[in-house]
Amino acid sequence: MGANAWLSLGSNQGDRLQHLREAVRRLHTPQVQVVRCASVYETEPVGYDTPQPLYLNTAVQVCTDLEPLALLEHVMAVERAGGRVRTHYGNPRTIDIDIVLYEGVQMHTEQLTLPHPRMHERAFVLIPLLEIAPQLTLPDGTPVRDLLKQPVVQSQKVWKLQDADLSL
Repeated sequence: MGANAWLSLGSNQGDRLQHLREAVRRLHTPQVQVVRCASVYETEPVGYDTPQPLYLNTAVQVCTDLEPLALLEHVMAVERAGGRVRTHYGNPRTIDIDIVLYEGVQMHTEQLTLPHPRMHERAFVLIPLLEIAPQLTLPDGTPVRDLLKQPVVQSQKVWKLQDADLSL
């Protein structure tokens, strides 16, 4: 297996926990091995103009032979299989999966930017991510844990669910 990548998963529509479980199961293929799953967190929606239901969020670490854009294709196929319909930004979603970091890669294309361009603003990404990778750093060497110190992140509410297991 090749590179490590870290993904953020969220759901705020339907059976949110089941959507997360199915997404983790679908992510796992011969080319993408799910290595670690974080706990599940309930979070308030961030960055939407219209009211949204609460999210369930988690993070997973994968080891993959896929290059970043091929991993993105895989992630989008998992979203579609989970009932994700992309109409416009801000709609509730059965499943949302973002590639947050891909080991050692910095890139900016029309399809994908790594590291994820808004991860530093989102407690619902950072808290589960640090649970499974507490020593994780950005490609420039910045410890991901340092991103939690930003006021925009500290103001967000994130609650850990006690009985929500996503492991394969």
